[in-house]
Amino acid sequence: MNYLNNLNVFKRRRNISSTTDSSSAVSSPATPLPPTVDSAAGTSGAPSNGSGTPQRKKKKKKNRKRTISVVPISEVTEASLELWRTLPPKIRHDPSMVSFQQVELEHARLHGDCHEDSFPEIQGLEEDGAEDEEDDEEEEEDEEYENEFITINVTNEEGQNKEIGHVKEKKEIPKPHVHHLAGHYIGNITPPKHDDINDTGQNNLDEDHPFRKYSKIICLFITWLLIMSFMVVKDEKLVEPKHLSISPGKTKAYILPHLPQSTRIKVTLEGTFLSEPYSNITEHYLEVYLQMLSSTLEMNTTDTYSSSSAKNISDSWYIPIVHPYLFDSAPIVKEQRLFDIIDTNYEQLHQTNGGLVRLMIRSNIPASMPIAIRYDQSPVNRDVGVIYAAFVLIFLYVLIIWEIVHRTFAAVIASTLAISILAALNDRPTMEDIIGWIDVETILLLFSMMILVAILAETGIFDFLSVYIYKITNGKIWSLIHCLCLCTVLISSFLDNVTTVLLMAPITIRLCEVMDMNPVPILMAITVHANIGGTTTPVGDPPNIIITSNQYILKHGVTFLTFTAHMLVGVIIVVITTNIHLRIIYKNINHLRMHEPKELKELRRNIKVWERAAGKIPPYSKDANIVRETLMKKVKLLRHQYKKKMTKGTVPEDIYRSTLEELQREHPIKNRPLLIKSGIVCVFIVSLFFLESIPELRRLSSGWAALLGVVLLLIISDKNDMDAVLSRVEWPTLLFFAAMFTLMEAVERMGLIDWIGHATETIILSVSEDLRLAVAIIIILWISALTSAFVDSIPVTAMMVKIVVALSEKAYLGLPLQPMVWALAFGPCLGGNGTLVGASANVICAGIAEQHGYRFSFMDYFKLGFPIMLVSVLVTTGYLIMAHVVFAWH
Repeated sequence: MNYLNNLNVFKRRRNISSTTDSSSAVSSPATPLPPTVDSAAGTSGAPSNGSGTPQRKKKKKKNRKRTISVVPISEVTEASLELWRTLPPKIRHDPSMVSFQQVELEHARLHGDCHEDSFPEIQGLEEDGAEDEEDDEEEEEDEEYENEFITINVTNEEGQNKEIGHVKEKKEIPKPHVHHLAGHYIGNITPPKHDDINDTGQNNLDEDHPFRKYSKIICLFITWLLIMSFMVVKDEKLVEPKHLSISPGKTKAYILPHLPQSTRIKVTLEGTFLSEPYSNITEHYLEVYLQMLSSTLEMNTTDTYSSSSAKNISDSWYIPIVHPYLFDSAPIVKEQRLFDIIDTNYEQLHQTNGGLVRLMIRSNIPASMPIAIRYDQSPVNRDVGVIYAAFVLIFLYVLIIWEIVHRTFAAVIASTLAISILAALNDRPTMEDIIGWIDVETILLLFSMMILVAILAETGIFDFLSVYIYKITNGKIWSLIHCLCLCTVLISSFLDNVTTVLLMAPITIRLCEVMDMNPVPILMAITVHANIGGTTTPVGDPPNIIITSNQYILKHGVTFLTFTAHMLVGVIIVVITTNIHLRIIYKNINHLRMHEPKELKELRRNIKVWERAAGKIPPYSKDANIVRETLMKKVKLLRHQYKKKMTKGTVPEDIYRSTLEELQREHPIKNRPLLIKSGIVCVFIVSLFFLESIPELRRLSSGWAALLGVVLLLIISDKNDMDAVLSRVEWPTLLFFAAMFTLMEAVERMGLIDWIGHATETIILSVSEDLRLAVAIIIILWISALTSAFVDSIPVTAMMVKIVVALSEKAYLGLPLQPMVWALAFGPCLGGNGTLVGASANVICAGIAEQHGYRFSFMDYFKLGFPIMLVSVLVTTGYLIMAHVVFAWH
């Protein structure tokens, strides 16, 4: 049929109002005119009656004005109209198909076969009751059509996925109930990425794969056998001290009772020595070296020997000593040296009958000097020990990354393996040594703060603060995240990172449960900011305490104010870049949600329906392309709406208001007297923390300060049920730290930390003098950061402090101290963000999350933390280079 005449008639009637007298219409007088339609702009309007248009119709009118039709009415042909009629009702009735609807309406009126329910968007003047009935019918048709394309995945009781296609009826699936802001997590909602995790926090892969289960048991059993064999065969090494008196002007000789078992001898001396930074202020030295004797001497105290029977087999070791007048008041200092015996001398020593080795000691002071000496004739071969240390660390990370066992058990196994390797290398430590390796101060601090937070939770303060933060952020997800991160940075600047995480993690979990968000990424974000904020002040992080407590650094102008001033600028820059990084990573706000909102699911379903409808139209003719272009235009509009809602991240206003009112009503402060007492104790503990940073008032360590505060709180709160309080302590976390301290000391004893330090110093000394400061900053920053990501930051910082001081003391290098100190302060603190075991706060946060029913693995944290660590260290490098190399701020 030819539609040209009909279209010309319809064009003349386009701009006529629907209230015009029916006699001017071309169609039947009894048929109402269509609404005014602008085909170019794709808008349609409905006139307002005398009594006013209902609000629902006004909203529909507003939405239709936004619809853009890409096909003018003049281009709608007979063939394209036939294709349009084959589309489902939902697509045919959509406002974006207005051109086809108008042509179909005109055709129906001209031939007297108008079906009003075929194009409700054009005929918008029906009565409300009829319109509601029509909407119901349309929804049924839409549902029937959508079910042709939707495949539903369901999970049976055995955990197997089944596909159900061509669903004929849709049933509402109830969501699991979550009791928000409870003392702990309640419900069946778990992070989407951890569906294979059981209630104990362990991975169910072992039960699903018997081969993996039994291979794990076999490997761990073999490891146990190795540990057992080494520990049974080798005994503890006991090196007894010997006390000597060095006479003035004479050389004291001490013959070693046994020949060295290797080409190295480790000698440890204790006496009134000067530490290395002050070696240039004295002229008194103690000289120590090794000699080889070709015949046995009858007495160890002989002071003169034939030069033909003795041969020096090592270099001389010069130790600065204090003035003789200070022998009675100077502190005892321990010095240690590893003497290397030349291979030819070692072979000659063992081939000579009656050959001996003696230790020669003499001083240039006019007084007798007492010393204590320890010598180890079979020390650990550092070249081999470094390899074993690297193997132990790799073994630990394999256990943790692939979650073969719990991280606490992995640390226990790795630390025990490291001790057994030391035994195999003839350097098995005593139980007293191992206990001394554990940092009791840190364990005591963690234990005390866990009890403090457990008591604070009883007051309801965490729920109250969660509601307050929810109120000031107006239900906006990114405002909430930024607020939490900023609070974490500010608190961590003055409290240690562990305390900060213990305070912020419960608040974060409760807020995420309120907003139906996955707490795992938010918890990792606040942990990252806790480590960043701890960089700001000397009391914010343990590495900073180690740096600022060094006497040499303190005497060169590194005070509390100068430290904070130089670090604050860099911290601000790092916080900004980190938040930008988080916005990029979580650009899709659904990655932060526990469930996808219903409106997004509906949009995604509509996009699929329209795309498949367009895909069914073959693009072989111009008529088909007209319909296809119209459908794809609608797809583009739906995609834009989906993207906008996907990145918006805001709770609907009505839900926000109702939720806020409910939360404020249900979660007030539960125990105000206990809250006041807890607040007083918190102020007391924080005050002691600040007093510790003042050398003149330093009496109590952080661990003692926290313990005394907790004891005071238990007294004034009259707590009788200690079982309930102690049950909230993360005992696996405390055991993990004890095992990690032991492992790090064993690795250091194998020589890994010293190897890293010597490599760093060698690289710095290898460049030209004009580039030496820039290279020193880069090397110190990156080496300490990367090492701290995989090794605990405390031994790394202790090692790097010695390197920084040694480089500063060498005048011919021309390296200023302060820029290297700032680089060292940034490195371990930012490097702790790299892995889950890089910082204490990371492990504490993981433990708290697991206690509340959420769990993130090593790799989950690594995917977020390691890129952030690299970017933050890169930005800090640029800041330090600009501040101290270009502008010489120091």
